[in-house]
Amino acid sequence: MRVLIVEDEPLAAAQLAAHLTALRPQSEILAVCDTVRSTAGWIKNNTPPDLAFFDVQLGDGLSFEVFDKVKFHTPVIFTTAYDQYAIQAFKVNSIDYLLKPIERDELEEALKKFDRFNRNATVPLTPQILEKIVASFRNKHFKERFLVKVGTHLRIIEVKDILYFYSFQKGTFCKSAGGKDYLMDQSLELIEDRVDPSGFFRINRKYLVSLNAINDVVAYSNSRLKLKVKQPVDDDFLVAREKVKSFKKWVEGE
Repeated sequence: MRVLIVEDEPLAAAQLAAHLTALRPQSEILAVCDTVRSTAGWIKNNTPPDLAFFDVQLGDGLSFEVFDKVKFHTPVIFTTAYDQYAIQAFKVNSIDYLLKPIERDELEEALKKFDRFNRNATVPLTPQILEKIVASFRNKHFKERFLVKVGTHLRIIEVKDILYFYSFQKGTFCKSAGGKDYLMDQSLELIEDRVDPSGFFRINRKYLVSLNAINDVVAYSNSRLKLKVKQPVDDDFLVAREKVKSFKKWVEGE
């Protein structure tokens, strides 16, 4: 089985590849693409794989945009951290999905579904199906508050009062407008998928920043951008080079 992986998180891609190798030792990972652009380019220049795994949200947009650029009839299993309401379209249209973090037994079930599709007629990714899927993501309900633990107490933190979320050592934290740091129960990836993307942007692997937190944007080396934010920590808030274009569009509300 020849497989294409579309995933912008190296660790997630490596874990998926390891699960695949364990479950299907004969599998061949043809490529790992991390952007819409690189995925479309790979598809244009290579023989179609037998199966593809598409992370929904990539650094330069939603992976659905690949289908606007190239014809791709290979069966796709989407990977996502979105909640149950946002993934109904996958179930309705017989397109499988895996919630992150991916569990091996769930991947096994998805592969069995792929095997059934292979024996029969694979459901195509028609424009109508893609439109329903994209609409489900656009209409999802985003979190308005988080419950965090402070000592023996639980405290409610409104999302509108959060300046940014960040990873530190093995934990995920949020910085409040009042300058306090709170330890979160969720990973940065999961939080990113549960807050409104019009208000928060993942500038790099470490920081998910609120638009309201940004005081200034400065040109930086290697075509990157440096942010000056409210209540900064002792670190640079750098927009990754591959995210600069989408960051500018986000700031402009596109």
